[in-house]
Amino acid sequence: MKNIAIIYGGYSSEIIVSEKSKEGVMTFIDETKYKRYPILITNEKWCAIIDEEEYPVDKNDFSFMVNGNKIAIDFAYITIHGTPGEDGLLQGYFKMLNIPHSTCDTQAASISFNKFTCNTYLKGFGVAVADSVLVRKGHSFNGNDIIEQLGLPCFVKPNAGGSSFGITKVKESSEITPAIEKAFTESDEVIIEQFVAGTEVTCGLYKTSKKQEVFPVTEVVSKNDFFDFEAKYTASKVEEITPARIEDKVRDRIQSISSLIYDILGCKGIVRIDYIISDNKIFLLEVNTTPGMTVTSFIPQQIEAAGLDIKEVFSEIIENELS
Repeated sequence: MKNIAIIYGGYSSEIIVSEKSKEGVMTFIDETKYKRYPILITNEKWCAIIDEEEYPVDKNDFSFMVNGNKIAIDFAYITIHGTPGEDGLLQGYFKMLNIPHSTCDTQAASISFNKFTCNTYLKGFGVAVADSVLVRKGHSFNGNDIIEQLGLPCFVKPNAGGSSFGITKVKESSEITPAIEKAFTESDEVIIEQFVAGTEVTCGLYKTSKKQEVFPVTEVVSKNDFFDFEAKYTASKVEEITPARIEDKVRDRIQSISSLIYDILGCKGIVRIDYIISDNKIFLLEVNTTPGMTVTSFIPQQIEAAGLDIKEVFSEIIENELS
């Protein structure tokens, strides 16, 4: 059997989400085909967790010792949300070690992780995005000028981050500066985006050398003011409808745009792309190259709605990289 590392943790606030995704991925990877090893990566340690015991990872080759036996990893399934698993750092590390992994390579990861860069880049290919402004830590900004450009309400987000940590929906001009300072606690860059009213949807997909699967679209109905952290991870605060209650032509367009974005960025593995539909116009929100993988996350829902077996999907992704 091949040895599969399920890599979780990370260096950001999203570690708590990554831990939940690890539990999901452990059930999605077929234990009759692969040996699965959860590996925790934090600022303090890199270690395999086996029967609640920690086994330090040798960063020289990403191996570890168990009872005097060296365990070498054949494939790395990355389920770290945020740095270093979503921004290209781990991807570059595994590339140097020649260890196949589940996500896109360094360039695509670093571009997609930077919301402002990714959206601006894709805008050049005709993808509709909301107007936005980028502010860097240590650089001065004028909140009133930003509001004049984007209007109210607007969203203030960490430019590099996810799971809705550090996000504020700003409704009054007095809220803009505190919202930016809050976002700076999660990222050295902050993106302020124009508010686009509409229906929020998300679409997952993956491609291998033999096939491509674009999943059914999910409609996201938050019971909070927007799809914040509480709504994302509290079932009573959100309604997730798969397939989405949208016209077939709009669904087909979303799936087509998702496939196009996947190819433009050079994605690999399972990717999820979020949108807002406003007056039948489709606005890109963001590209997630390591989407959430808890048992109740969007991707498992969409795989089930597509009539696919999730263990077969994960096996296809693993075998595509091992072949």
